[in-house]
Amino acid sequence: MSLTTPLLHTARLRLRPFTDEDADALFALHSDITVMRYWDSPPWTDRSLAERLITTSKMIEDDGTGARVVIERAADGTFAGWLGVTRWNPDYRSASLGYVLDEPMWGHGYATEAAHALLQWAFDTLDLNRVQAETDTRNLASANVLQKLGFVREGTLREDCIVNGEVSDSWVFGLLKRDWHHSQAPKARGDFPGRPRPGRG
Repeated sequence: MSLTTPLLHTARLRLRPFTDEDADALFALHSDITVMRYWDSPPWTDRSLAERLITTSKMIEDDGTGARVVIERAADGTFAGWLGVTRWNPDYRSASLGYVLDEPMWGHGYATEAAHALLQWAFDTLDLNRVQAETDTRNLASANVLQKLGFVREGTLREDCIVNGEVSDSWVFGLLKRDWHHSQAPKARGDFPGRPRPGRG
């Protein structure tokens, strides 16, 4: 069963499906050492990886397992990053959340604002009972975003990733439908973007 990737608007952002024209911005994002500090793979050096992510984003839409969207700043159309709700399991009514924002977009609450909108869509459209997210334990900014969204830290995956020889742990966060407040609005200031590891979100 296919799933239509949504087009969503918030006070300051536009969330839309990927297009082929996003490859350059996506490659620039994922090749940035600072942005990829807590990712579960090294910064990209091959532009074809951007094209592959766009292709897989269309594939998960076609096979109905989730949705990834580009985050744009509504005021000027600037590419801010992307986020996704993936690994949708209709039997378990569960999915995973992941996101990454460009460094100039940090510290403005964009991650919280964008994720809030996509989660609202996902709970309404996919009849979710649970959403899971994982982040490097050193990435306190990402943990802060998830907690603002209502996620609860449920445990630690010890030595979960090894990137360029560096071993790291991951925190597991969960958000249940009964804890999701549809009327909850994210704060516009003081939030931080986060980067839960891809493949899990």
